[in-house]
Amino acid sequence: MSAPLWSPAPDRIAASAMSAFMKRVNENHGAALDDYDALHRWSVAHPDLFWNEIWEDSAVIGDKGGIVLSDGDKMPGARFFPEARLNFAENLLRGEGEAPALLFNNEGRMAAPVSRAQLRADVARLAAALKSWGVAPGDRVAAFMPNCPEAIVAMLAAASLGAVFSSCSPDFGVRGVLDRFGQIAPKVLIACDGYRYAGKVLPAHDKLAEIIAGLPSLEHVVVVSFIGEGKKQLAKSQDWPDVLAAAPAAPAAPLAFARLPFSHPLYIMYSSGTTGVPKCIVHSAGGTLLQHLKEHRLHCDLRAGERLFYFTTCGWMMWNWLVSGLAAGATLALYDGSPFAPGPQVLFDYIDEAKINVFGTSAKFIDAIKKEGLAPRETHDLSSMRMILSTGSPLVAESFDYAYTQVKKDVALCSISGGTDIVSCFVLGSPMLPVHRGEIQAKGLGMAVEVWNEEGKPVAGEKGELVCVAPFPSMPVGFWNDDDSAKYRAAYFERFPGVWCHGDFAEITEHGGIVIHGRSDATLNPGGVRIGTAEIYAQVEQLPEVQEALAIGQDFAGDVRVVLFVVMKPGHALDEPMCGRIRAKIREGASPRHVPAKIVAVADIPRTKSGKITELAVRDIVHGRAVKNREALANPEALELYKNIEDLKS
Repeated sequence: MSAPLWSPAPDRIAASAMSAFMKRVNENHGAALDDYDALHRWSVAHPDLFWNEIWEDSAVIGDKGGIVLSDGDKMPGARFFPEARLNFAENLLRGEGEAPALLFNNEGRMAAPVSRAQLRADVARLAAALKSWGVAPGDRVAAFMPNCPEAIVAMLAAASLGAVFSSCSPDFGVRGVLDRFGQIAPKVLIACDGYRYAGKVLPAHDKLAEIIAGLPSLEHVVVVSFIGEGKKQLAKSQDWPDVLAAAPAAPAAPLAFARLPFSHPLYIMYSSGTTGVPKCIVHSAGGTLLQHLKEHRLHCDLRAGERLFYFTTCGWMMWNWLVSGLAAGATLALYDGSPFAPGPQVLFDYIDEAKINVFGTSAKFIDAIKKEGLAPRETHDLSSMRMILSTGSPLVAESFDYAYTQVKKDVALCSISGGTDIVSCFVLGSPMLPVHRGEIQAKGLGMAVEVWNEEGKPVAGEKGELVCVAPFPSMPVGFWNDDDSAKYRAAYFERFPGVWCHGDFAEITEHGGIVIHGRSDATLNPGGVRIGTAEIYAQVEQLPEVQEALAIGQDFAGDVRVVLFVVMKPGHALDEPMCGRIRAKIREGASPRHVPAKIVAVADIPRTKSGKITELAVRDIVHGRAVKNREALANPEALELYKNIEDLKS
């Protein structure tokens, strides 16, 4: 076995919340668990006992009821805490006082901290306004907002009443917003007057006018003056300060919480929408709360008063994941704008200024700063940062090397993977385990994760489908407007009936870690052999001349051939010697089967709003098929670069 890149010190393991939780399980259930693997096996073998312990250990506010799990053999169909009553916002807003709840940084501009007391007061005022407008449990409140404190206030106010919250970021086009919010008919819209990105001020009034006109269900619009312009002449609109000022403050209007069933809808989130109109995924208040408490408190060892950061927008599930850090007592360090403005060091400046403890980002960001030649360990203190989280795409082995040599030596680097579908993780980090190069550390507690081959048999040491063979609380309630659950079942349970098939091509390593090789629907099949696209990217993107790459399988001559598109760094060209170097690198680092039949230079790579490259859209364009929902892309104009490429006709 290879040596780990980093291992937690024994005293750090002993002091972790996960070790305390394992001791609690041993005492309460007569177990003799002594390491993470044993704890994980117990958690999936006894789901009722495990999730009851998560509720109790996390001190969830609410009425638990007498049943933890009913119909536990059904997936879908299992019900967690069917008698419970709780409120999501009540659990996030525990605690008063002047301790900071929210910090906010907009491209290097730091706002004044928002205290726990101020957050509760603002939530109470907005909730009073929503209630006066007739917002009731089950009504939808939508947000078209940057990642700023007001967005969190809006979510908590809606959740306090039992309303269902849904958000997207202001970089979405009008069609993209209407494709999402138009399906769920919101009663109230919270929106910004514009946003800032890469030093530019981008007004949103024209967009908002079209969005409001396209949502006939809207009765009220609240405009947050993010760029200083306010509501102007927008229909049905009021300015945020006026709405809050008009609402009575506590104690005249104390913050109240509607305690509702565990499965009551909390969020509506959206699939990427690159293959059609986005699916509206409904997540429950109880399932989201319990899963996030487990991941924050145990897997991230997040403590009250620590600072939690994730680079995200309100259009990505990591925003919802970040906000739940309030339930663990953490201070949320919010950031909006470009991670490279005013310079590539801005997020590391923020770590030092805000004393961030858990720093979350994307694999693409780590790769980008590596290619920029940044060495934060030489330019920044970073003493507060004890954990780096990475998701969005697989974190390649070379990025692990870079993080430990150029960012920080003593840090837990945790690649994590799950998705919008479960608003959480299947596989992630553990404070009890070492970090191995290129690997996700562990299966999540309570998550019966396996890798299956084509015959539906569990395998280790070989690639297959990532599945979950038992229910878990954060499974979606269902899809919006899918009354017979046909779309929901087709999305996850069609491949292997009764088993969640997530659509990731994965592998369990000799250490018990996990490697994600890419999305199953983007898997290449030259000669009938399945190849993960991430395996190709891990090789070609090591070359200093290559900025980024995208691979697809092209149907050709009765088979599938691998086509690799590359964006070259400025000053470099894709000539024959360069193509030879790329092929040699892939052959040496992966296998001869991974070597592309064609290599094509392009100026840009299309990606979703959350920054993920979209192989499927490119594959459709190359094959002459229409891309159904260009609005789901951050840069749809890039698709034109892939049309009618002469070199792919022979």
